[in-house]
Amino acid sequence: RSAPRTIVPGLVVVGAVVSGVVAFIRAQLRRESEAINRAFSRQNTPEALERRNRSLLVDTEGDPKKTLYNILNW
Repeated sequence: RSAPRTIVPGLVVVGAVVSGVVAFIRAQLRRESEAINRAFSRQNTPEALERRNRSLLVDTEGDPKKTLYNILNW
């Protein structure tokens, strides 16, 4: 009879710790995602894309992001 009395508080503590850890991880991921989005929004301006296309010779050699060798695009 005393086993459920000792198990329930332990489960409550474990549940609280797990939910706290999950909330912390979610907040960190959201913060990091917003920082990355800000960085990419600064990089992907029309002027920056035009400079990229000129430096990579996209008009003559094709876009490297769309080539068969770009396994990150798969």
